[in-house]
Amino acid sequence: MTVEDEVAALVRQMAPFGICDDCIADKLSLSVRQHANHKTRELARSSAFHREKDLCHSCSALKLVIWYSHS
Repeated sequence: MTVEDEVAALVRQMAPFGICDDCIADKLSLSVRQHANHKTRELARSSAFHREKDLCHSCSALKLVIWYSHS
């Protein structure tokens, strides 16, 4: 499973809530937050994922979050 697959799976698990890059990096034990950022930007190109400023369901901070919204 690739890192992008792992990020996508985690974001799907969080649905319908959003999660920030910091929490993704923490939950997946990624060495750097930028790795999560790069993967969430890639996923956001798909119509199934959305990325914008909102409350992170994991840390409750107002940040750029991604969520899965495909039916």
